[in-house]
Amino acid sequence: MISYFSDLRYKEVIDVHSGFRLGYVCDAEFDDNEGRLISLITPGKAKLFGLLGREDDYVLPWACIARIGSDIILVDSKEEFHRRKRRRRSLL
Repeated sequence: MISYFSDLRYKEVIDVHSGFRLGYVCDAEFDDNEGRLISLITPGKAKLFGLLGREDDYVLPWACIARIGSDIILVDSKEEFHRRKRRRRSLL
């Protein structure tokens, strides 16, 4: 199976232990020096249909990813997921 990085955006992320749906991949972190993928990032839940923003993003380390299938990504984390606030982009 050959996949492109852009295909990750269309795969749903699910926790193996709880069955919790974390959403779809929206971003990734790379290590420039070593040239490897460090983590995948999924957006937090929308507050009031997205009108009040979103909760903090889920940061999923590469070591926690159990399997990448044709339509889902299974994550095996025994701890609670690390969360991080989304950085706001400036217009200029």
